[in-house]
Amino acid sequence: MKTNRRTFLRNVSFTTAAVGLGGVASGFTAKSYARIIGANDRLNIALMGCGRRVGAYYSAIQNKKNNVDVAYICDVMKKQREKVAKDLNGKISGKAQLVNDIHEVWNDKEVDIIFNATPDHWHAPGTWMAMQAGKHVYIEKPCSHNPREGELLVAFQKKYKKVVQMGNQQRSAKESIDIMQQIHSGVIGEVYKALAFYSNNRGAVPVAKKAAPPEGLDWELWQGPAPHLEYNDNTWDYNWHWYGWHWGTAETGNNATHELDVARWALGVTYPQHVEVEAAKRHFLSDGWVMYDTMDATFRFPSNKIIKWDGKSRTGYNTYGSDRGTIIYGSEGSVFVNRGGYILYDRMGKKLKDSKSKGNEAGNTLGGGGDMTDDHIANFFNVIRGTENKLNSPIEEGAISQMMCHYANISYRIGKPFNINTTNGHILDKEGMKLWGRTYQKGWDPKI
Repeated sequence: MKTNRRTFLRNVSFTTAAVGLGGVASGFTAKSYARIIGANDRLNIALMGCGRRVGAYYSAIQNKKNNVDVAYICDVMKKQREKVAKDLNGKISGKAQLVNDIHEVWNDKEVDIIFNATPDHWHAPGTWMAMQAGKHVYIEKPCSHNPREGELLVAFQKKYKKVVQMGNQQRSAKESIDIMQQIHSGVIGEVYKALAFYSNNRGAVPVAKKAAPPEGLDWELWQGPAPHLEYNDNTWDYNWHWYGWHWGTAETGNNATHELDVARWALGVTYPQHVEVEAAKRHFLSDGWVMYDTMDATFRFPSNKIIKWDGKSRTGYNTYGSDRGTIIYGSEGSVFVNRGGYILYDRMGKKLKDSKSKGNEAGNTLGGGGDMTDDHIANFFNVIRGTENKLNSPIEEGAISQMMCHYANISYRIGKPFNINTTNGHILDKEGMKLWGRTYQKGWDPKI
C-alpha cells in the first residue's frame, strides 16, 4: 500500500523525552522528517505574528503555483489575527484557525511551515522552538535579538535539518543576483569597499508610561522569552523598537540588516576584524525614543576590505539619491544597487548599464512587500519541496550578516570600538562580550 506524507506523519512514534523550550515536544527526529514532502504536496503554513509585515506574504500564499494552505493565523492581539482572517477571507483554500498561543500550532503535526513575523525578541526563540516541533521556518529580519541567538539558530538548524530562510529578500532580487554575479566575475575589478545607507523621517514617539494592557492583548505571551515587565502604553504595536534593548535591536537591526547583507555579499567577506561606531540620538531629544537615531559605522575586514554604514532614522534627506541602497567600489569601477535595480559605472564614472527592476518592492515603506518578497518565499517553498537545491538566504548566511548589526549596536552601547575573532565572530573585548547573549524569562532558556 502506498504511504503518503500525511499517513506517514500520523504513524510516526513520538518521543516524550525530547521536550524543548517552553514545553514543546520536538516530535520525530530530523532525519525521519527530511525529504518527506514531495514536489506536488500542498504545504500547510501558519502565520506567527500578524502585524505590519504579514501583509507582505499575502501575494505569495495566494499564488496557486505555490500550492499552500493557511492552517493557522496566530497573534497575541485578538484584533490583529481577526484582521488577517478578514483580509484573506475567500482568497485562500481551506479555513484557517485563529489562535492566540503559538504552542497550539507547534503541537499540530500537520503544520509544515511557520512564518515568523513577531517582534525581534521572539524571532530566534520562536524559530528554534518551531524547528524542535518539526517545522520549517521563514524568519523575518532581524533573525536574532543578540549574537548568541544567531549562533543558536545555526546550531538548531544543523541539528533538526529544517529549511530556515531569513527575510532579507533582496537576496532573491533578479537584478541584485545579476550584478553580484558580475561583481564576483570582475566587472569592476577588485572590490574593496561598500557603503550601505538608509534614511527615513520617523517622527516623535510618546514617552513610555505605565498603563493597563489594551483589550485583546496577551501581554505575558507577547513578552514570551524576554524577562517580563509591567506594560507601558504605546509599546506592543510598533514603538517597542525604540523603547530600549529589552525587545528591539534599534534601526540597525531593524533595517541595516538588508543593506549590510548586500554589502557583505558583494565583498565576499564574513566576520570583520574591527568595528567602530559614531551614533547618538539627534532628533526630538525629549521624546520617548531611548536609542540612537543616527549612526555611522565602519567594519574592517581582512585583505583591506571595508564596509561603511550610514543610517539616519529621522531625517528624510536622501544623501545618495535614494532612501536606501548600497554603493560598491572596485579597482575598475563602481555599482549602485538598491531594490529598484542597479547602475554600473566604469572607473571614470561613466554609466555603463542601468538595469531597473520591473517589480514593485517597497523602499522604506512600513511593512513593505512586493515581487522581491514573493520570489524569496517561492525559493523557500521550492527548497522544501526539493525542486530547487539552494536557499537564497540560508540561516547560516543570514546570521553572519545580522551579526554586523549586533556589532554596531554593542559598540554604541559600550562606547568604544573593538576587535573581532574572524574565525568564530566573537568580540575580543570583555565588556562587549557581556552583551553577547541575554537573560530569558524563567523556563524559556534554550536547550539544544
